Amino acid sequence: MSIELLDLNQLAQSIKDWGRELGFQQVGISGLDLGEHETHLQRWLDAGYHGEMDYMAAHGSKRSHPEQLVPGTLRVISLRMDYLPGDTQMAKRLAQPEKAYVSRYALGRDYHKLIRKRLQHLAERIQEKIGPFGFRAFVDSAPVLEKAIAEKSGLGWIGKNTLVLNRKAGSYFFLGELFVDIELPVDPPHGSEHCGRCTACMDICPTQAFVGPYELDARRCISYLTIELKGAIPEELRAPIGNRVFGCDDCQMVCPWNRFASPTEQTDFKPRHQLDNAELAELFGWSEEQFLSRTEGSPLRRAGYERWLRNLAVGLGNAPSSIPVIEALKARREHSSALVREHVEWALKRHNQA
Repeated sequence: MSIELLDLNQLAQSIKDWGRELGFQQVGISGLDLGEHETHLQRWLDAGYHGEMDYMAAHGSKRSHPEQLVPGTLRVISLRMDYLPGDTQMAKRLAQPEKAYVSRYALGRDYHKLIRKRLQHLAERIQEKIGPFGFRAFVDSAPVLEKAIAEKSGLGWIGKNTLVLNRKAGSYFFLGELFVDIELPVDPPHGSEHCGRCTACMDICPTQAFVGPYELDARRCISYLTIELKGAIPEELRAPIGNRVFGCDDCQMVCPWNRFASPTEQTDFKPRHQLDNAELAELFGWSEEQFLSRTEGSPLRRAGYERWLRNLAVGLGNAPSSIPVIEALKARREHSSALVREHVEWALKRHNQA
């Protein structure tokens, strides 16, 4: 492909304009050198902080070398899309232990399909402009160091809570990438971080998952425990989980930069099935058919029904003793899953119902 430099500059600007038209709040373009982040990732893996997430250690060096993952790649277009679903009063839900807390990103439809479709539309717009070119879209679905790429392309900096932070938007946004074989002009990286002396995210973590600034032991992280972990939740971490049944937002809620987060305009990210105001006992009563029906097209599907019940049992064990809570737990006492039964028994002991 032969495109004059001026045309490449114009094309880069057009790509950013098209990205915003497609619902992304920011678009950046980066090169491929992720050496510093590759070193950090290897140290993190060597420490075993990834737990059961074996995929983090798979694929060799492809994760930090986009040109190995997709041969011919010359640039990465990184995009962010806000997902904050308005005033869901989720902070209030944490103070209502009989309610279920679902991470804000998971209250609506699954973001993967929506963003991947938008990335495909962006690629088609580029193709209409310049003709056929090589590309591949990613949305948290392959060995891609998306946070490192976002930082390198100027979308923000990686904060002490290991999330990408943006001074104008906080951290409530999804990331997507388009690997392309076009030598577009790159944007300057964000450069410096702006966390300063603040340690609010580290201090608030219910399970003390932060080993230090910018370093998370996923094995203690509530998001990992309620979503990624396949077996039993370590007993010493169950009480600190509280009523968080899918993910955790504590380190985002206290981040000063999230004062600048804007509610999303994407209706797909709005809460479904009243998940922003549901009782633990009510959700625990869902049959598998109800779970599958009500989580269709939802991130909650990632946990699966058995782990969904496991998480809810922990939440019920941490809830105030009441007839609905105890009856809900006893109804699952003979559940076919040993994993569910174990957590139900733990919860009943918490209510002196052993």
